[in-house]
Amino acid sequence: MEKTLDLFAVGNSGIVKSVSGEGQIKRRLFDMGITPGAEIYMRKAAPLGDPIEVTVRGYELTLRKAEAKCVVMEVKGQ
Repeated sequence: MEKTLDLFAVGNSGIVKSVSGEGQIKRRLFDMGITPGAEIYMRKAAPLGDPIEVTVRGYELTLRKAEAKCVVMEVKGQ
């Protein structure tokens, strides 16, 4: 099942299928290691849902919902 990273619940994990977005946003996500094939685990979400904290390539990363919406994921275990 595919869904964007901003729709993940705490504890979900998946594999990056694709990264959309324009110019700087896409480049920034790639520079942070969010590339197709990378595994991402949803660690935490702020009380109002923005930002979120994920683990990718062995480190913790904080993303805004707008950035997470650009990452299409394949949900593991579903």
